[in-house]
Amino acid sequence: MTTAQHSGQLYLPDDPGIMAAQDAALELQYDYNHTRPSEKAKRAALLQQMFAKIGPDCYIEPPLHANWAGKFVTMGTGVYANFNLTLVDDTAIHIGDYVLFGPNVVIATGTHPVVPELRAQAYQYNLPVTIGNNVWFGAGAIVLPGITIGDNTVVGAGSVVTHDLPANVVAVGNPAKVLREIGPRDRAEYAKGRQIDPTLFQQ
Repeated sequence: MTTAQHSGQLYLPDDPGIMAAQDAALELQYDYNHTRPSEKAKRAALLQQMFAKIGPDCYIEPPLHANWAGKFVTMGTGVYANFNLTLVDDTAIHIGDYVLFGPNVVIATGTHPVVPELRAQAYQYNLPVTIGNNVWFGAGAIVLPGITIGDNTVVGAGSVVTHDLPANVVAVGNPAKVLREIGPRDRAEYAKGRQIDPTLFQQ
């Protein structure tokens, strides 16, 4: 497997070594996506085989769509992904603890040069993505290559993250922009007019 795949350099993904390794990873993903809902132990075992590292209490609703079936993805503890998580995981994706993915979220590391002559030859390059702890992605959010997102941040549904996001903010839009910081109001209300029981913070 070429080291260019993980260096940020341009490379050709149709290298025979790359394609053979990718096919082997995708066989496991096929098996995962065709498990029955009752086969929870089998799903957990397959995720351990598929991912570079996956912590306890992680769950991914099938179908999962990943270029490498999670081979270059690390997940912390308690990560939950709803249906149709798409990982363009041609290089590293680092996901912290207790991250939530709504349905149809896309995290991409692979991309292509803008110049058309190189795209016609199928050149690509990959930039790693880092997601902090306790981040929540609303349905249909997209994260582009090379992005870092700080702890506790919320990315609104349908947002496209084109630049790094700091910790402890709500970000929305295309391109995603910081709407506000997470603060006292969020600890008092979980929705407009709906109060949070303070004892929940003591559990």
